[in-house]
Amino acid sequence: MAESHAPMTPVGYLETSVLHRKDNLLVLREFPADCVDLIYLDPPFFSNRNYEVIWGDEAEMRSFEDRWAEGFDKYVEWMEHRLIEMHRILKPTGSLYLHCDPTASHHLKVALDRIFGRGHFRSEIIWKRSSAHSDTRQGRKAPGSIHDTILFYTKGDEWTWNPIYLAYDERYVKSKYKHVDRSTGRLYRLGDLTAAKPGGDQQFEWRGCRPYPGRHWAYTREKLEQMYAEGRIEMPKKAGGVPQYRRFLDEMPGVPLQDLWTDLDPINAKARERLGYPTQKPETLLERIITASSNEGDIVLDPFCGCGTTIAVAQRLRRQWIGIDVSPTAVNIMRQRVARVGATDVKLENLPETVDDLKELKPFEFQNWVIQSIRGTHAPRKSHDMGIDGYSFMERLPVQVKQSERIGRNVVDNFETAVERSGKHMGYIVGFSFTTGARAEARRAREAGKVHVALVTVRDLLDVAHLAETANLVEIAAFVENARTSTRESVPDLMRLFSSARQPPSKRPFPQPRSGAAKPSPIELLRSAAAARVVV
Repeated sequence: MAESHAPMTPVGYLETSVLHRKDNLLVLREFPADCVDLIYLDPPFFSNRNYEVIWGDEAEMRSFEDRWAEGFDKYVEWMEHRLIEMHRILKPTGSLYLHCDPTASHHLKVALDRIFGRGHFRSEIIWKRSSAHSDTRQGRKAPGSIHDTILFYTKGDEWTWNPIYLAYDERYVKSKYKHVDRSTGRLYRLGDLTAAKPGGDQQFEWRGCRPYPGRHWAYTREKLEQMYAEGRIEMPKKAGGVPQYRRFLDEMPGVPLQDLWTDLDPINAKARERLGYPTQKPETLLERIITASSNEGDIVLDPFCGCGTTIAVAQRLRRQWIGIDVSPTAVNIMRQRVARVGATDVKLENLPETVDDLKELKPFEFQNWVIQSIRGTHAPRKSHDMGIDGYSFMERLPVQVKQSERIGRNVVDNFETAVERSGKHMGYIVGFSFTTGARAEARRAREAGKVHVALVTVRDLLDVAHLAETANLVEIAAFVENARTSTRESVPDLMRLFSSARQPPSKRPFPQPRSGAAKPSPIELLRSAAAARVVV
């Protein structure tokens, strides 16, 4: 094993600060060999559960699939293909941490032994992820399950390792460090100054004292004098006693890291880092792994990146990083998360960019994309929601998302009822296209003084997505707060701004920049739109 080494020169042909939205097997196959220092992966567990999850404060929602219809063997095979690629791309001094639960850990360990070699297994780490609870799944009659397993492997016989020490247990301190230095107040314990096998004749008399019978001094006379002058030796209070060495608590590094981690609490419901991701891990867990098995400048990869805990911690600890996740929702969440810790030049790969791309998304991923595009929030109810899938950014107007073409009159008619029941004056339906009947029904209701249903195409959102990307939401929120003293119509909804942006430049209610002039900021556009009381 190699203790901490100087950072290796990063591989020039591997891009970092990149988020890939793709099957990680396809991405890993494109990486060169021997290019990554540390891989942490937290793949979906084989638990036959299907999650439909509200992300932090109901801001985003996604479907987290954890279903393997073809059985456990297929799951292990699926993982093996990816682990083979991870082994290939690890540097010779690289490490891999695979996070799993007890239902799969022994099978995955066998697979890792085959791929990495049994001699490169380093540790099976047990992380206590929750407190005691009643575990009644499927009528289970067994001790509750409160831990996860993290399998630690290295590619070679030399690997990066930065020793980590933990604080002593309070009971241990009270039982061992019972003495207090009167001049400094420092706690210390007493240790032996003698040894059974000295390096020579060390049975001399020192300051009137000799070692115990059959023992020898462990230090030379000169070393004993030095330690005495430093206040590190406690002389005996009775004749015939033997001096003892003072071990000060504040000089001890602590307890070396072991393979049982009970000191890292899971994310609680009120934690600031909580995003609502079903298997989100605490940042302290990744801090420990990244600190121990990499150095500043090293490349950290998470091929199942989820909500981005690994890359956010890597960014904060001055590591280079790469994240992969198949979900566009997850990639957008990760982008926002790493931006909050200083990542400014993040490259996004394979996000949906065309109408055809969006048609291929799974239903909840498509819904997430729409709600994120308008900077809206998801409806808290996941079913029986009267057709309301979310709410727009400012006025929280109802939004319905349809992943279909030629949305008809009946959809508009039913949504009008849902908007009326919600107590709002306006709502939006987002889809790929609308029939003539749907547009006629929306126009009839508006002209009759009923609720206003705006029909927004996916193409519209793609064409003006840059406005959402550049919007300063902090300034916008402050602007809306100040505008609440005025009439409701003076507060522009963000989707109204999008609709206005679709108009020809000469008809837009906000000023357009002259040639060579600076582009108006999003807040200037919003103020202009508010003054014009923009409607769609």
